[in-house]
Amino acid sequence: MIMLQPQPLTRERFAPYGEVIETLVDRATAMNAANFDRFNDLGTAETDGTGRVAISIVRCRIATSLPYRFDMVERHALGSQAFVPLTPCRFVVVVAPPEESVEAADLRAFVTNGRQGVNYRRGTWHMPLIAFEAGQEFLVIDRAGDAPDCDEHSLEEAVTVAEAW
Repeated sequence: MIMLQPQPLTRERFAPYGEVIETLVDRATAMNAANFDRFNDLGTAETDGTGRVAISIVRCRIATSLPYRFDMVERHALGSQAFVPLTPCRFVVVVAPPEESVEAADLRAFVTNGRQGVNYRRGTWHMPLIAFEAGQEFLVIDRAGDAPDCDEHSLEEAVTVAEAW
């Protein structure tokens, strides 16, 4: 069995898989007579041209706890997929490069700081979203369209995500 120890999520560590969505002071510009800070271009919504960008909200119905064992990952080859928590919460993401196939040894785990979101690049393999509290909501920005866009892959061996904090 493979045990993944989540590392703190940073833009540099997550770059091969997508973008970290967070409000950093050095990226702020003023708007509305300087009543607000605006954090521009935090991620790029990608589609293959056959779909459209959709904005949705998901709410956790069943909380997950660590350690967490899984044996399936998924990817979206036709578009990117972003998850941004609507209230502060830490969550764990597990990813692998956007290759044709994936093995458990390719997986990397990250834990957010409670204020970060992620945007998976097209084709990035990832564990399905989990949350540690029922009712936790996430803004989702991804591709919608007539063509299905979720490839699932069963791993040959189960993977466990260790306690992250």
